[in-house]
Amino acid sequence: MTKSQVPAESEIIDRLREIASHPAARGLRDDAAIWQPPLGRELVLTHDTIARGVHYLPGADPSDIAWKLVATNLSDLAAMGAVPSGILIGLTLDREDGAWLERFAAGLARVLSEYDTALFGGDTVRAGATVLGCTAIGHVERGRALTRIGAQAGDDLYVSGTIGDAGLGLAALRGEAPADRFLERRHRLPMPRLALGQGLFAAGARAAMDVSDGLLIDADRLARASGVAAEIDLALIPLSKQAGLRLGEADSGPDGRLTAATSGDDYELLFAVPPAATSAVVALAGAARTPVTRIGGLSAGRGIRVLGMTGEPLAPGRLGFTHDAPSTGAR
Repeated sequence: MTKSQVPAESEIIDRLREIASHPAARGLRDDAAIWQPPLGRELVLTHDTIARGVHYLPGADPSDIAWKLVATNLSDLAAMGAVPSGILIGLTLDREDGAWLERFAAGLARVLSEYDTALFGGDTVRAGATVLGCTAIGHVERGRALTRIGAQAGDDLYVSGTIGDAGLGLAALRGEAPADRFLERRHRLPMPRLALGQGLFAAGARAAMDVSDGLLIDADRLARASGVAAEIDLALIPLSKQAGLRLGEADSGPDGRLTAATSGDDYELLFAVPPAATSAVVALAGAARTPVTRIGGLSAGRGIRVLGMTGEPLAPGRLGFTHDAPSTGAR
């Protein structure tokens, strides 16, 4: 097979077999993996799919595509406090050639090594569109998984990292804004907050999820799942220096912060914390080398309330990305 040829399924499996070194994968010679979770642990499983033209741009580096495919699933595990163990991948490929496969495999090996996760197996098929699926398998100590349903009125809402970078990076990659290496990297290579997530339960957090479709829409989802109302203060939303400058000023105003809070692909952690646990969460954030910021709180009621820069209530036109919306090329 030359790099310009479209590899056969057997050639794809042979290339992935080089990565699947974990005993559970059995050299990809069986139709299923065999893995024994650690004693006293519950399994945590998640599955996400990314499609060309929806979740990544045509022409994107296949190495980055592989990273994003895995990292977005690991972010779901992080939100539940789980330790990742392995993944299963499903590759529905169009006309991707040998060079594409080599770059994809290199990116897959890189992200699995970075997060100490194994390739357990999967499946490949040729079709008229490129759609890539990943199932991530992790484990958590029994009874200590975080979910969306445990938040209570009076809890504070925190988010990790900075918000809005990935959306701005996507605009740059589309040619809608000047290039910016930092912002573009934040879109191409999300960083699952595993160390932070794995410590949140012990630190006192009551509920968590990752921010994938936009901070506001995901805060609304967490609040609704817990049967409470959310209040988000735009003035508190953490922005990177690059995002602040791109949105118009170093300390961006309400329009810029609404843009940041409604764009997707941040893959930061959003979590509810009782005020008494504040010091423990701050200590955890320092140990995990991941900044966290209080952005609002939860109260009795339902829905989400957004406050402007001086505390005035705002009515956002949209809360974030929804999967039934028409595709705009990538998100």
